[in-house]
Amino acid sequence: MSPKAKERLLFVCGVAICFALAGVSVFLEDLIPGGVLGASIIALFAGTVINSFFHPAWMKPALKFTSKRVLKAAIVLLGASLSVNTIMSVGKMTFFVMVFTFAMCFGGGYLIRKLFKLNWKLSNLISAGTGICGGSAIAAIAPVIDADDKDIAFALSSTFLFDMLMIALYPLMGKALGMSDIAYGIWAGTSVNDTASVVASGYAFSEAAGDFATMVKLTRTIAIIPTVLVFAWIGTRIKQKELKASGEGKKVNLMKIIPWFIGGFLALAVLNSTGVIPAAASLILKRTSKFLMVSALAAIGLNTSLLDFKKAGLKPMFYGITIDTLVTLTALGGVWCMGLM
Repeated sequence: MSPKAKERLLFVCGVAICFALAGVSVFLEDLIPGGVLGASIIALFAGTVINSFFHPAWMKPALKFTSKRVLKAAIVLLGASLSVNTIMSVGKMTFFVMVFTFAMCFGGGYLIRKLFKLNWKLSNLISAGTGICGGSAIAAIAPVIDADDKDIAFALSSTFLFDMLMIALYPLMGKALGMSDIAYGIWAGTSVNDTASVVASGYAFSEAAGDFATMVKLTRTIAIIPTVLVFAWIGTRIKQKELKASGEGKKVNLMKIIPWFIGGFLALAVLNSTGVIPAAASLILKRTSKFLMVSALAAIGLNTSLLDFKKAGLKPMFYGITIDTLVTLTALGGVWCMGLM
């Protein structure tokens, strides 16, 4: 076997390992009741544990491909699960609350990250995961700001810890506050991070609240597009300044600011909204997107060690919990201002 053929074979084997770990994670997720532990988190932590004992150099190219290229493909396919009609109808009701939660995530996060002394990439990944849609937002923004796999892992871990608490506490707090199904659906849909966690906490309150919280959550997902564009512009400007500082001045390329995968994401969302994509095909694309995203997170885990978490310390976790708590209170205040409580 020639060296190139052997290299290709090892590459395929590396990608297959990521896919296999994703398959096991999805299987385990279905076994865990209530959606408490999502496949993304299982794949990430399982990959991290495996990497502590098994990290051959030949897997590096496959891990890079899966964590970057496959991840972008997953984001494109995610658009097939969105409906512009749903976004417009639910968005009118929840726009007020979402604006303030986004402002708290990124505006408040900008100030709070200085207190915790976190780098801007990690803090904004956590803020995006908190304000938009957990792992999907973190995964979408990471490529355009060239975030390290370690920062992605830390951001996912931070949002995951908060979600675990909220699945248990949100229904109890909602009932203690005497919230209606709509009020609770808006609150949970605009402040709980991951989709699976929104579903779990929503239906734990009532079926009607669960249905509405899920629609609100899907509406939040569309914020991925402007957020990614903003961070793509910021990342490009930072690179330009670095080049100027080194004496290699270059102009900002507009085509590089707009990531191709966000264009694909938006195109599928429009096609799905106009009925071009059949409901059955939309469901298949959504499931494929989830599997590819879990595969990418498995690759990120396989490229991250437990030692990396130890070096990072508790600051990312404390930062994430602080932002999450502020967003929870902001969303609750927004629901109150709307006169729903």
